[in-house]
Amino acid sequence: MRKKLYKWHSIGALFAMLPLLLISLTGSILVFKVELDTLLMPDKMQVTSNNSATDVTRASERMSLDFLMAKVKSTYPEHEIGSWEIFDDKSRTDAAYLIKHYTTQWSKIYVNQYTGELLSTPVGLSDDLTDWLLDLHYKLLLETNGMFLGAIVSILLLFLGISGIVLYRKFWVNFFTLRFKLARRIFFSDLHKMIGISSSPVIIILAFTGAWWNVSEVIHEVSEHIIEEPYLMAKPLHNQDLSIQSLLDRNKETIQDFEATYLLMPYEPEMNILFYGKVDSPNPLNSDYSSTITYDKNSGKMIDYLDVRTSSAAHVSVDSFRKLHFGHFAGLPSKIIWCVLGLSPSILAFTGLYLYLYKNRNRKASKLVKLKRAVS
Repeated sequence: MRKKLYKWHSIGALFAMLPLLLISLTGSILVFKVELDTLLMPDKMQVTSNNSATDVTRASERMSLDFLMAKVKSTYPEHEIGSWEIFDDKSRTDAAYLIKHYTTQWSKIYVNQYTGELLSTPVGLSDDLTDWLLDLHYKLLLETNGMFLGAIVSILLLFLGISGIVLYRKFWVNFFTLRFKLARRIFFSDLHKMIGISSSPVIIILAFTGAWWNVSEVIHEVSEHIIEEPYLMAKPLHNQDLSIQSLLDRNKETIQDFEATYLLMPYEPEMNILFYGKVDSPNPLNSDYSSTITYDKNSGKMIDYLDVRTSSAAHVSVDSFRKLHFGHFAGLPSKIIWCVLGLSPSILAFTGLYLYLYKNRNRKASKLVKLKRAVS
């Protein structure tokens, strides 16, 4: 049984090695996506880069969401607003996501929510460096095919993490032993086991959450965009006399302490207006999108809400995947740990490949010796 498991562990690692290298490297970088975006694009990401801190302090309140959305729409009339990232920390700018008429093409534009200034022109969702890395991490730059491949690789990584624990479960006895002075094969074997065992909890978390998202997106893609033709917007799908700002202001009447972080507008006929947000909660794994409030797109009537503090265990668990996957649950320390251990598949791929080639070479040499003896 152990030999068969080792064989499948090796085959799975060889099959997934190249995509795992890309996924682990990009994933470690993306742990600090916001920080990198702020460093690389301060004029787009920070309100204080375009206005003095004094001006921002004076403009202590966000401008009306109705005004901001109208300005974006009037500037780019050939687009509809599909969603909107909402920030009110006097630091990070809003981001509006647009859909071009008669297409499924999405783009992004940065907006200073305190002055109403549009800080960029619409750019593709993979045009900025970290967004391109996210596309590489999530879809391997292969669109729908990449989601299928990503789902397979995530499942394989989950198998590798679990099978590695089973294969090397007794390695804890000599966990801190690296036999430097012995043969390179032994050192690489020790290093492979040490890194694999120590990083396995994080690898399993990353693999499981990644697999969940990929498989979910594959199912959505198949059902919504392959079985059915995608809907192509040509005009707004909500009542134009409806104040989105008034809906935003009403959110706390429905969920106490609700702070909206993301607005999803109807871009398909069956959709309504949906706010995602965060609430005060003792659970550090609750994400910034853990609670939702839905309004009718025509009347503005509240038709549904979900408060993570009173929701099902299933919802709380799935919502926690966001912070668990990106390591955002304990601030900078957890980010650093996730960044470092997220690189472990790269080291495991290198050491594992070396051990596989070494063993395969010895196996061939042994067969050759036996063949010579049989001939002689």
